[in-house]
Amino acid sequence: MTEQLLWVNEAWQKVTEKVDRTSKRIGANFPHASENKQYVLAEPYWWTAGFWPGLLWLLYRDQKNEELKQIAEECEEKLDAVQHEYYRLDHDMGFMWTLTSVARYKLLGEENSKRRALVAANLLMGRFNVNGNFLRAWNPWTEGEDNSGVAIIDCMMNLPLLYWASEETGDPRFQSVAKKHADMVLNHFVRSDGAVHHIVRFDPESGERIEAMGGQGYGPDSAWSRGNAWAIYGLTLSYEYTGEAKYLEAAKRVAHFFISHLPEDYVPNWDFLLPEDVDTPRDSSAGAIAASGLLLLAEKVSAPESPIYHRAGEKILESLFRNYGDWEGVEEGLILHGTSHFPEQKFLDNPLIYGDYYFVEGLARLKGYKELFW
Repeated sequence: MTEQLLWVNEAWQKVTEKVDRTSKRIGANFPHASENKQYVLAEPYWWTAGFWPGLLWLLYRDQKNEELKQIAEECEEKLDAVQHEYYRLDHDMGFMWTLTSVARYKLLGEENSKRRALVAANLLMGRFNVNGNFLRAWNPWTEGEDNSGVAIIDCMMNLPLLYWASEETGDPRFQSVAKKHADMVLNHFVRSDGAVHHIVRFDPESGERIEAMGGQGYGPDSAWSRGNAWAIYGLTLSYEYTGEAKYLEAAKRVAHFFISHLPEDYVPNWDFLLPEDVDTPRDSSAGAIAASGLLLLAEKVSAPESPIYHRAGEKILESLFRNYGDWEGVEEGLILHGTSHFPEQKFLDNPLIYGDYYFVEGLARLKGYKELFW
């Protein structure tokens, strides 16, 4: 057994033992961020609702633990009310139903899960703005707010639900919408140096670009590390589904920017481009997301290029395990030092459920599990 497999297997064992403990309290609920060493449970309509059941499916695939399976299935069933209510739904339907219904369908062939995921895909496709070729991100957060022209980089990870729906149904419309959104990202989000914007606002009627916005980064032209991570993974997945080289080339450009700005321990700061007088806390979740994306990217490029991305992804995951993991204490989160929303000072230096999910997904890939839920 290689040294690499030794640490990966050690990490997997610790994850397995810890989730077995924490699942007893969390149950079929929707953890978001950990405060005071315990996960805050969000409402089922919150965008992070898929990550806990998705994490459970990753472990079930390996262990066939029926208790984890039951919790994941109950989480999926709780999302039915959100889907039927409709008004709570936004572009994050991909995050929610890919890691619940698509995952269950791929693992178990459950027909009701396929149906739920196809309903979600149809609703997600309905958010497409044909004037600007983008999937609208959010509904109004407050009465009177108009964000009908807003698109965000995170949505690249919602596109796989549409690609999957085209493959399942033979209907090209889903993939067509996904590709048009991905092309818009190439034109308006990915910058020449490989950094990406978090938010771009369009005129929803004319489709004209109005402005880039800072969002969860420091400013419109900074480089929010989690946004760069979403781009690496999302663009690579668009290449995975379409085979179109423009997505692969863009993913490589963003990946090179990301890797070149990593600190010594390979876990990124919250934003890569900051004035010297601004705090630079780490965001372990950005590292975990990027690591999973880099490992997939390594499989899609030519053999001479592959080690660049694979080594970076592996080093990020190993650092998260050795330097950021909490394995023996009472903390429910797996990976410490995530930064949720620095500009709004929300959940700073906290474990985040999406950081935990992508960390476990990355480990699973290193263990040899190649099929993605995405």
